[in-house]
Amino acid sequence: MKRLLTLILLFVLGVILPWGCAATSPDGSLTGTGSQNVLNIYNWSSYIDPQAIAQFEREYNVKINYDTYDSGESMYAKLQAGNPGYDVVFSPDYMVKIMVNQGMLQPLDLARIPNIIHLDPQFANPPYDPGNQYSIPYQWVTLGIGYNIDRVGENINSWSQLFDPNFASRVSLLDDMRHTMGAVLIYLGYDPNTTNQNEIFAARDFLIQNSSHITAFVPDTGQNLLNQGEVDMTMEYSGDIFQVMQENPRLRYAIPQEGTIIGMDNMVIPTGAPNPDLALKFINFIMEPEISAQISNFINYGSPNKTAIAEKLIKPENLANPGIYPPPEVFAKLRYLEDVGEATIFYDQAWTEVKLGVGS
Repeated sequence: MKRLLTLILLFVLGVILPWGCAATSPDGSLTGTGSQNVLNIYNWSSYIDPQAIAQFEREYNVKINYDTYDSGESMYAKLQAGNPGYDVVFSPDYMVKIMVNQGMLQPLDLARIPNIIHLDPQFANPPYDPGNQYSIPYQWVTLGIGYNIDRVGENINSWSQLFDPNFASRVSLLDDMRHTMGAVLIYLGYDPNTTNQNEIFAARDFLIQNSSHITAFVPDTGQNLLNQGEVDMTMEYSGDIFQVMQENPRLRYAIPQEGTIIGMDNMVIPTGAPNPDLALKFINFIMEPEISAQISNFINYGSPNKTAIAEKLIKPENLANPGIYPPPEVFAKLRYLEDVGEATIFYDQAWTEVKLGVGS
């Protein structure tokens, strides 16, 4: 599904490029950088309505180059090596603070983003970027369980069901250190942002000891394995599961009762962006209620745009879906991932041992 949607996006943009890549020069920099009529974007795959991109190109008479990544860590690594020419990057919440601390992001001139008035107050001033000095929320999602009711029934409501080898015979987990470890930490009763080595290693041990049914760690493609019948349950983001539910009525999504991770992706301008003026215009464009709703309706993620919701620009079935817009008592159990500082070394060690221990 993601590959198909990305192909559609590339055709709409008129990009004839290798899969998932923008054109680069021999030195690794993006071609066309610095031109006032070119905007280079770095985003997750299948994470925008291609018609919104086309509309911005028409309204501003510009060309957009669209490059994609498959994990927050790979995005960070590419930018840390030196911005190859991106103007706008869509960053996971926990990566924003890390990049700010390392001088990798430009502060935003909020006066040039007047559509910020549409931002829902509950998403303003986030813990990873107080005052939204460097980032503007784009779309949000929950991490939960996608499942096939023919294989595991309809009463799925706990991480215990995903992690129990005796409950489902085939499951996939995200190949994402912080999200997967965070989910396990929540299930074990710990803070998903803990810096306690013993708690982090307890999550490691739990995963290894309960791994006989784990068939794969996948980079945000668990919904495809589920849809193709290769797994019975998967740890995935809500929007990705809802996309394949449109194709397969036997699939469902559940937010575990223990709580879970809320993922907010954000629009940021990396240091060294060749066209920051056009980047600000693009961010403001995305914050228009109609555009924000259009994107949310296309990818089935939650919109942080209060006006889009108040004016009912979001599809009614999405607004009524507790998996996309959870009720207050469920929302209260959602946690952002945050920078864990020097404890990252413990997560890296634990994750490496998990991957080796599970045999992946």
